[in-house]
Amino acid sequence: MKRLKNKAVVITGGAGGIGKSTAQKMIEEGARVLITDLDEAALKKVSEEINSPELHYLAADVTDEAQVKAYALKAKELFGTVDVFFNNAGIEGEVKPLDVYSLDMYHKIIEVNINGVYYGLRHIFPLMKEKGGSVIITSSVAGMAGTANVLPYVTSKHATVGMMRSAALEGAPYKIRVNTINPSPVDNRMMRSLEEGFSPGEAKTAKENFEKTIPLGRYANNEEIAALAVFLASDESSFITGAVHPVDGGMTA
Repeated sequence: MKRLKNKAVVITGGAGGIGKSTAQKMIEEGARVLITDLDEAALKKVSEEINSPELHYLAADVTDEAQVKAYALKAKELFGTVDVFFNNAGIEGEVKPLDVYSLDMYHKIIEVNINGVYYGLRHIFPLMKEKGGSVIITSSVAGMAGTANVLPYVTSKHATVGMMRSAALEGAPYKIRVNTINPSPVDNRMMRSLEEGFSPGEAKTAKENFEKTIPLGRYANNEEIAALAVFLASDESSFITGAVHPVDGGMTA
């Protein structure tokens, strides 16, 4: 039985590794999916690779509230409602001590990782209030502890946990469930960027060092994060809300 049969889904950051894998899995589980991302060409490529009539896309900048409203309206136009919102878009920024960190990059991380998440909640919540739904926010193990030299990223991921908890309380009377997924390092583009930042020219060494902090001894893959997103989107998780869900190979144990 398909766990997401006929559910209408919106995924931000849909052209990234986690977003693409989640869209694929959700469609396999019977969902109709709208993915959104900044890069229309990347969205088109994902659409071609997944190759399903149940996948739609719309380019949008999550830091622009008008564009966020546009993807919410597009979902309403396509599906009539939204049952699942994977509020997934985010950026890593750079790796530098806090006192020399680029202020422009700091503000960009806040705009994407905090304001973009908030705008999504603001415009998708009204579409869910009539019959309820599931909101899943991508946070990080960085939202559960500190890490030196990535202060803006860590700050933003802590903020999404607080946002989730408050939204879960506001959503509960409407049967809107809100949770975060908090991945450890995932084997995708973002970690390639962070590896280079932590060990310039020696990304392999950085990867090995990260892996040593994970009891299971490896990075997660995109599909493992997507699997949890599917569970939280499904009715199997009907009594789970306001919770932080590490997918981290024991990293925060």
